[in-house]
Amino acid sequence: MSDGPETPSVIDLNADLGEGFGRWQLTDDEALLSVVTSANVACGFHAGDPATMRRVCELAAEHGVVIGAQVSYRDLAGFGRRAMDVPPDELSAEITYQIGALEVFARAAGARVGYVKPHGALYNRCVHDEEQAAAVIDGISAAGGSLPVLGLTGSRLHEAAQRAHLPVVGEAFADRAYTAEGTLVPRREPGAVIHDADEVVKRALGMARDRTVTSHDGRRVGITARSLCLHGDTPGAADLALRVRSELAAAGVHIRSFA
Repeated sequence: MSDGPETPSVIDLNADLGEGFGRWQLTDDEALLSVVTSANVACGFHAGDPATMRRVCELAAEHGVVIGAQVSYRDLAGFGRRAMDVPPDELSAEITYQIGALEVFARAAGARVGYVKPHGALYNRCVHDEEQAAAVIDGISAAGGSLPVLGLTGSRLHEAAQRAHLPVVGEAFADRAYTAEGTLVPRREPGAVIHDADEVVKRALGMARDRTVTSHDGRRVGITARSLCLHGDTPGAADLALRVRSELAAAGVHIRSFA
Protein backbone atom coordinates (compact mmCIF):
# COMPACT_ATOMS: atom_id res chain seq x y z
CA MET A 1 0.00 0.00 0.00
CA SER A 2 1.33 3.45 -0.87
CA ASP A 3 1.14 6.25 1.66
CA GLY A 4 -1.14 9.11 0.77
CA PRO A 5 -3.03 12.16 1.99
CA GLU A 6 -6.32 10.29 2.34
CA THR A 7 -5.32 8.91 5.76
CA PRO A 8 -3.67 11.80 7.62
CA SER A 9 -4.66 10.55 11.08
CA VAL A 10 -3.37 6.98 10.68
CA ILE A 11 0.24 6.04 11.41
CA ASP A 12 2.25 2.86 11.73
CA LEU A 13 4.94 2.59 14.39
CA ASN A 14 8.01 0.59 13.41
CA ALA A 15 11.16 -0.30 15.33
CA ASP A 16 14.42 -2.11 14.58
CA LEU A 17 14.41 -5.37 16.53
CA GLY A 18 16.52 -8.48 16.95
CA GLU A 19 19.67 -6.38 16.87
CA GLY A 20 21.78 -8.70 18.96
CA PHE A 21 24.20 -11.51 18.30
CA GLY A 22 24.70 -14.60 20.41
CA ARG A 23 24.64 -13.65 24.10
CA TRP A 24 24.79 -9.92 23.31
CA GLN A 25 21.45 -8.10 23.06
CA LEU A 26 20.94 -4.47 22.10
CA THR A 27 17.17 -4.03 21.87
CA ASP A 28 14.40 -4.75 24.39
CA ASP A 29 12.44 -6.72 21.83
CA GLU A 30 9.55 -7.90 23.99
CA ALA A 31 8.86 -4.46 25.46
CA LEU A 32 8.96 -2.77 22.06
CA LEU A 33 6.72 -5.42 20.52
CA SER A 34 4.00 -4.42 22.97
CA VAL A 35 4.08 -0.90 21.48
CA VAL A 36 4.91 -1.00 17.76
CA THR A 37 2.80 -2.30 14.89
CA SER A 38 5.68 -3.26 12.57
CA ALA A 39 8.98 -4.95 13.46
CA ASN A 40 12.09 -4.45 11.33
CA VAL A 41 13.91 -7.68 12.14
CA ALA A 42 17.69 -7.82 11.63
CA CYS A 43 18.51 -10.62 9.19
CA GLY A 44 22.04 -11.51 10.29
CA PHE A 45 24.12 -9.13 8.18
CA HIS A 46 24.40 -6.11 10.51
CA ALA A 47 23.03 -7.88 13.59
CA GLY A 48 20.92 -10.90 14.47
CA ASP A 49 21.51 -14.62 14.32
CA PRO A 50 19.22 -17.61 13.63
CA ALA A 51 18.11 -18.06 17.24
CA THR A 52 17.41 -14.34 17.64
CA MET A 53 15.51 -14.17 14.35
CA ARG A 54 13.35 -17.12 15.35
CA ARG A 55 12.66 -15.69 18.81
CA VAL A 56 11.69 -12.24 17.54
CA CYS A 57 9.43 -13.71 14.84
CA GLU A 58 7.66 -15.81 17.46
CA LEU A 59 7.21 -12.80 19.75
CA ALA A 60 6.00 -10.61 16.88
CA ALA A 61 3.44 -13.22 15.86
CA GLU A 62 2.21 -13.49 19.46
CA HIS A 63 1.74 -9.72 19.66
CA GLY A 64 0.13 -9.43 16.21
CA VAL A 65 2.98 -7.26 14.96
CA VAL A 66 3.84 -7.34 11.25
CA ILE A 67 7.29 -8.78 10.51
CA GLY A 68 9.59 -6.87 8.18
CA ALA A 69 13.01 -7.84 6.85
CA GLN A 70 15.64 -5.28 7.79
CA VAL A 71 18.28 -5.92 5.16
CA SER A 72 21.81 -4.56 5.31
CA TYR A 73 25.29 -4.58 3.94
CA ARG A 74 27.32 -7.53 5.27
CA ASP A 75 28.88 -5.60 8.16
CA LEU A 76 28.52 -7.15 11.62
CA ALA A 77 31.60 -5.36 12.96
CA GLY A 78 30.31 -1.94 11.91
CA PHE A 79 26.64 -2.61 12.71
CA GLY A 80 25.81 -1.94 9.07
CA ARG A 81 26.64 1.74 9.41
CA ARG A 82 29.88 1.82 7.42
CA ALA A 83 29.87 2.93 3.79
CA MET A 84 30.55 -0.02 1.48
CA ASP A 85 30.82 -0.50 -2.26
CA VAL A 86 29.15 -3.80 -3.09
CA PRO A 87 28.73 -4.88 -6.75
CA PRO A 88 25.04 -4.73 -7.73
CA ASP A 89 24.69 -8.42 -8.56
CA GLU A 90 26.28 -9.39 -5.23
CA LEU A 91 24.13 -6.93 -3.28
CA SER A 92 20.97 -8.15 -4.99
CA ALA A 93 21.73 -11.76 -4.08
CA GLU A 94 22.48 -10.82 -0.47
CA ILE A 95 19.15 -8.98 -0.18
CA THR A 96 17.28 -12.03 -1.46
CA TYR A 97 19.23 -14.26 0.93
CA GLN A 98 18.35 -12.15 3.97
CA ILE A 99 14.64 -12.01 3.14
CA GLY A 100 14.55 -15.74 2.50
CA ALA A 101 16.21 -16.52 5.82
CA LEU A 102 13.74 -14.41 7.77
CA GLU A 103 10.77 -15.80 5.84
CA VAL A 104 11.57 -19.32 7.07
CA PHE A 105 11.37 -18.20 10.70
CA ALA A 106 8.31 -16.03 10.08
CA ARG A 107 6.43 -18.95 8.55
CA ALA A 108 7.47 -21.25 11.38
CA ALA A 109 5.88 -18.71 13.74
CA GLY A 110 2.66 -18.74 11.72
CA ALA A 111 3.30 -15.40 10.02
CA ARG A 112 4.98 -14.05 6.87
CA VAL A 113 7.48 -11.35 5.99
CA GLY A 114 5.24 -8.37 5.28
CA TYR A 115 7.67 -5.74 3.98
CA VAL A 116 11.35 -4.84 3.54
CA LYS A 117 13.39 -1.96 4.95
CA PRO A 118 17.11 -1.34 4.39
CA HIS A 119 19.26 -0.56 7.43
CA GLY A 120 21.93 2.01 8.21
CA ALA A 121 24.44 2.80 5.50
CA LEU A 122 22.42 0.91 2.90
CA TYR A 123 19.29 2.92 3.75
CA ASN A 124 21.14 6.21 3.40
CA ARG A 125 22.96 5.13 0.24
CA CYS A 126 19.69 4.20 -1.44
CA VAL A 127 18.29 7.68 -0.90
CA HIS A 128 20.56 9.02 -3.66
CA ASP A 129 22.33 6.08 -5.37
CA GLU A 130 20.27 4.73 -8.28
CA GLU A 131 22.49 1.69 -8.87
CA GLN A 132 22.48 0.48 -5.28
CA ALA A 133 18.76 1.18 -4.97
CA ALA A 134 18.04 -0.83 -8.12
CA ALA A 135 20.11 -3.73 -6.77
CA VAL A 136 18.11 -3.75 -3.53
CA ILE A 137 14.83 -3.78 -5.44
CA ASP A 138 16.08 -6.57 -7.73
CA GLY A 139 16.86 -8.58 -4.62
CA ILE A 140 13.42 -7.94 -3.14
CA SER A 141 11.72 -8.90 -6.40
CA ALA A 142 13.71 -12.13 -6.59
CA ALA A 143 12.47 -13.06 -3.11
CA GLY A 144 8.97 -13.29 -4.60
CA GLY A 145 5.68 -11.55 -3.98
CA SER A 146 4.96 -7.84 -3.98
CA LEU A 147 6.59 -6.88 -0.71
CA PRO A 148 6.10 -3.22 0.28
CA VAL A 149 9.31 -1.21 0.53
CA LEU A 150 9.63 1.00 3.62
CA GLY A 151 11.89 4.00 3.15
CA LEU A 152 12.29 7.73 2.73
CA THR A 153 9.67 9.31 0.47
CA GLY A 154 11.19 10.55 -2.79
CA SER A 155 14.27 8.36 -2.46
CA ARG A 156 15.90 6.50 -5.34
CA LEU A 157 14.85 3.35 -3.50
CA HIS A 158 11.18 4.23 -3.82
CA GLU A 159 11.60 5.27 -7.43
CA ALA A 160 13.17 1.89 -8.24
CA ALA A 161 10.42 0.08 -6.31
CA GLN A 162 7.71 1.87 -8.27
CA ARG A 163 9.37 0.94 -11.55
CA ALA A 164 9.31 -2.67 -10.38
CA HIS A 165 5.62 -2.31 -9.41
CA LEU A 166 6.31 -2.83 -5.71
CA PRO A 167 4.27 -0.87 -3.14
CA VAL A 168 6.14 1.92 -1.37
CA VAL A 169 5.60 3.20 2.17
CA GLY A 170 7.12 6.47 3.35
CA GLU A 171 8.55 6.73 6.84
CA ALA A 172 9.73 9.47 9.16
CA PHE A 173 12.06 9.57 12.18
CA ALA A 174 10.99 11.52 15.25
CA ASP A 175 14.40 11.14 16.91
CA ARG A 176 16.55 12.15 13.93
CA ALA A 177 17.44 15.62 12.70
CA TYR A 178 16.36 16.57 9.17
CA THR A 179 17.96 18.74 6.54
CA ALA A 180 15.99 21.45 4.73
CA GLU A 181 15.75 19.01 1.79
CA GLY A 182 13.88 16.46 3.89
CA THR A 183 16.75 13.99 4.25
CA LEU A 184 18.35 12.80 7.48
CA VAL A 185 21.34 14.62 8.96
CA PRO A 186 24.25 12.12 8.91
CA ARG A 187 24.86 10.47 12.29
CA ARG A 188 28.46 11.70 12.35
CA GLU A 189 27.27 15.31 12.62
CA PRO A 190 26.44 16.95 15.99
CA GLY A 191 22.73 16.87 16.84
CA ALA A 192 21.89 14.18 14.29
CA VAL A 193 20.14 12.10 16.95
CA ILE A 194 17.59 13.78 19.23
CA HIS A 195 17.69 12.52 22.81
CA ASP A 196 15.25 14.87 24.52
CA ALA A 197 12.06 12.84 25.10
CA ASP A 198 9.74 15.86 25.04
CA GLU A 199 11.17 16.96 21.71
CA VAL A 200 10.81 13.47 20.22
CA VAL A 201 7.14 13.34 21.24
CA LYS A 202 6.54 16.84 19.86
CA ARG A 203 8.11 15.91 16.53
CA ALA A 204 6.16 12.66 16.34
CA LEU A 205 2.90 14.56 16.76
CA GLY A 206 3.91 17.07 14.11
CA MET A 207 4.82 14.35 11.65
CA ALA A 208 1.64 12.33 12.19
CA ARG A 209 -0.91 15.17 12.37
CA ASP A 210 0.59 18.14 10.54
CA ARG A 211 2.99 16.28 8.25
CA THR A 212 5.79 18.70 9.02
CA VAL A 213 9.07 18.78 10.90
CA THR A 214 11.52 21.55 11.74
CA SER A 215 14.88 21.04 10.05
CA HIS A 216 18.20 21.41 11.85
CA ASP A 217 18.48 24.98 10.52
CA GLY A 218 15.00 25.98 11.66
CA ARG A 219 13.01 25.57 8.45
CA ARG A 220 9.58 23.97 8.23
CA VAL A 221 9.79 20.83 6.09
CA GLY A 222 6.88 18.80 4.70
CA ILE A 223 6.82 15.11 5.67
CA THR A 224 4.91 12.41 3.79
CA ALA A 225 4.94 9.31 5.96
CA ARG A 226 2.66 6.38 6.71
CA SER A 227 5.10 4.93 9.25
CA LEU A 228 7.07 6.45 12.11
CA CYS A 229 10.34 4.81 13.15
CA LEU A 230 11.13 4.50 16.85
CA HIS A 231 14.75 3.49 17.29
CA GLY A 232 15.21 0.61 19.70
CA ASP A 233 18.96 0.99 20.29
CA THR A 234 18.83 4.06 22.53
CA PRO A 235 18.56 4.11 26.35
CA GLY A 236 14.94 4.03 27.54
CA ALA A 237 13.71 3.25 24.02
CA ALA A 238 10.74 1.14 25.12
CA ASP A 239 9.47 3.75 27.58
CA LEU A 240 9.86 6.51 25.00
CA ALA A 241 8.06 4.42 22.36
CA LEU A 242 5.17 3.84 24.75
CA ARG A 243 4.96 7.55 25.50
CA VAL A 244 4.94 8.43 21.80
CA ARG A 245 2.15 5.93 21.13
CA SER A 246 0.10 7.20 24.08
CA GLU A 247 0.47 10.84 23.03
CA LEU A 248 -0.45 10.05 19.43
CA ALA A 249 -3.55 8.15 20.52
CA ALA A 250 -4.56 10.97 22.86
CA ALA A 251 -4.28 13.39 19.93
CA GLY A 252 -6.68 11.29 17.86
CA VAL A 253 -4.09 9.57 15.68
CA HIS A 254 -4.97 5.95 14.87
CA ILE A 255 -2.08 3.51 15.27
CA ARG A 256 -2.28 0.82 12.59
CA SER A 257 0.17 -1.13 10.45
CA PHE A 258 0.38 -0.38 6.75
CA ALA A 259 0.74 -4.07 5.82
